[in-house]
Amino acid sequence: MRLGLALPTFGTDAHADGVITVSRTAEALGYDSLWTGDRVLAPRSPSTPYPSQDGVMPRIYENHMDPLTSLAFAAAHTSRVRLGTSTLNGLWHPPLMLARSLTTLDVLSRGRLDVGFGLGWMPDEYAAVGVPWEGRGARLDETLDILETYWAKDEFAHQGRLFTVPETVVGLKPEQRPGPPVLLAAFNPAGLRRVARRASGWLPVAMPLPHLMSMWKTIAEEAESADRDPSGLRMALRVNPTLTEVEAEEFPRSGTLDQYIDYARAAAEAGVHELFIDLGQSPASLDERIDIAGRFIAAVRRG
Repeated sequence: MRLGLALPTFGTDAHADGVITVSRTAEALGYDSLWTGDRVLAPRSPSTPYPSQDGVMPRIYENHMDPLTSLAFAAAHTSRVRLGTSTLNGLWHPPLMLARSLTTLDVLSRGRLDVGFGLGWMPDEYAAVGVPWEGRGARLDETLDILETYWAKDEFAHQGRLFTVPETVVGLKPEQRPGPPVLLAAFNPAGLRRVARRASGWLPVAMPLPHLMSMWKTIAEEAESADRDPSGLRMALRVNPTLTEVEAEEFPRSGTLDQYIDYARAAAEAGVHELFIDLGQSPASLDERIDIAGRFIAAVRRG
């Protein structure tokens, strides 16, 4: 199982030195990938509760960096680790502009980009960027149509329900062919079907492993029904550790480092392809989080 680490693109460590330190250290420690998320607003009273146990949005989101720019910066300071978004809200961007940005990042990183899309949870952000909250699934499908065609063809045009792109020559192509892997965060039946039928893989969050693997089985069955080989799909599992000094009954929402290490080992045995941890919501300092990341990968690799 591959292991990844989130970049410090939120909170007080979201600055150049923080990104450089984590990028270089992660690569030196043997991590396989670096990940970042997407945020454009941090209202004190969101219109929809944050999807967590207490419904309160973490205050680290008040300081947020652009995910694609951050990954380009990380690419310049690394040579091996893959670079992923978990998740990028692609619907906030015109699809043609998104295609150009993603292609550029894949070229500049020499083919290390994993594109993870999510639909978000807060209508306020959609309002702020002038994109309708309703119809997000259809908007994502048409965005994926445009990306796939943009990456595949030398001459490209699109006429759809939401977007029109006049015919153009597309000279810049991603280093990964036919394009960077696209993974989707999804949990409802329609979203899981979309993963199975359209994506390279799935971006779930930590949950009890029996439930996780049951959802993965659903994706595999949907892929087979769409004449796709489910063995070609991959799962990249996000874990947001809330560390405590005693074992927590509400794990994996919170627990000890040893519990998260055991969880990662069990995930590998269950067939999870990749697991990445995001320590950004920990009150620990950057140096302390790097120490935790080092202890985590060393223990999981020992297995």
